Amino acid sequence: MELDFSPLLDSWRFLASGLLLTILLSVAAVACSFALGLAVGLGRLYGPAWLRIPLVFYIDSMRAIPVFVVLVWIYFAVPILTGHSFAPFWAALTGITIHVAAYVAEIVRAGLTSIRKGQTQAALALGMSGPQILRVILLPQAIVRMLPAFGSIVSVTIKDTAIAAVIAVPELMRQAETVAGQSYRPIEIFTTVMVIYFILIFPVTRLIDRFYGRVAHLGRS
Repeated sequence: MELDFSPLLDSWRFLASGLLLTILLSVAAVACSFALGLAVGLGRLYGPAWLRIPLVFYIDSMRAIPVFVVLVWIYFAVPILTGHSFAPFWAALTGITIHVAAYVAEIVRAGLTSIRKGQTQAALALGMSGPQILRVILLPQAIVRMLPAFGSIVSVTIKDTAIAAVIAVPELMRQAETVAGQSYRPIEIFTTVMVIYFILIFPVTRLIDRFYGRVAHLGRS
């Protein structure tokens, strides 16, 4: 079998546009997932009792449903139920965000509850308010402890963007499928895509791990 990478050279602009959209979707999904996950995690820990029940249900539901199903449901079912349709990109961003945020919320909860209660009690004795304790004492330590898990979440989120191809988001995987179908060179095309995802994700996880190694002492108590 002879390998022929000429379709990649002929379609590099087409694939590059997909790569650019993959990066944009990944950055947006990571940012939105972390913001929503932090809010949900804090709400579950410190919110009123009536709020914790729906938040726990949301977290458990998202952890039990594949992200593929979430994306397809948002893209096809939500317009039928509400009359409001999503563009493919926004449907993908919404689906990935609400799915990944459930995992982020659990990481936030685990990070905050891992800090010894004595620190909170000491801060209360000094007259600090709840928000002050959270902002000044708990979150700085918890964020450091959560960094390794956050690194995994970032890599998973980037990989999840490939699933957006099923709802016609023209990201890298979707564009690669098109080129592979037209050129009949799936081995060359998808091997290249695999290498591109590795190049995207590997440095990110390594940088987060290295950064954690330098600041890990700040999370010890």
